[in-house]
Amino acid sequence: MAEAAAERLMARVDANPGRVAICLTGGSSPKQLYHLLAREPCRTRIPWERVHWFIGDERFVGATDPLNNMTMARSAFLDACAPAANIHPIPTDTANPDASAARYARELQSFHGADHLDNARPLFDMVLMGAGPDGHVASLFPGYPAVEETARWVVGVPKANVEPFVPRVSLTLPALASCREMLFEIGGAGKRAILTRLLAGEKLPANRARSIGETIWLVDTAALPEDFRAREPE
Repeated sequence: MAEAAAERLMARVDANPGRVAICLTGGSSPKQLYHLLAREPCRTRIPWERVHWFIGDERFVGATDPLNNMTMARSAFLDACAPAANIHPIPTDTANPDASAARYARELQSFHGADHLDNARPLFDMVLMGAGPDGHVASLFPGYPAVEETARWVVGVPKANVEPFVPRVSLTLPALASCREMLFEIGGAGKRAILTRLLAGEKLPANRARSIGETIWLVDTAALPEDFRAREPE
């Protein structure tokens, strides 16, 4: 699954001869992908000088805290491969998550060159995603007001619905949707229960997160519900 994700990411980079924007995700799902990007053949194939790396959500903890999502990505591949100026973490040295969200929104708008989203010119080339055990994406949790946000690009989330129970900062569904491709990685037996609910069509954030371009779900066999695993190939 990580190899397939890496190939799709590199294909998206190759499809854009100019400045590329990739939105990363935290959690456990992308770790293997991130390690692959730091190794050959990915490391040589990626034109690091023109790829910019953002993140879909962050825990409101210090930049060196092990819980920090961008710190995980930096440790796995960014610090070794990407120019420092091309790494765009969500700032957590602000007074509160709302201030952090406002600051990151300004950075995204400055990078994008506009303060509004336009389907003809997506914000990101690719957005990497995972699905939490409750069906959340980024830090948009089921039933939280942040899920319904349509105007802002980034919001503060005062309390998480799952561990670690720390405040968060998250891109909103419209900002995440503004991409040429949204790529989900859903793997492992621990994701089978939530994938079953998602495939049943529950109105959870992970079922509402869709790209204005392509939305791709990469799922491994272990995560598939029993009724899918039992089907004979046609």
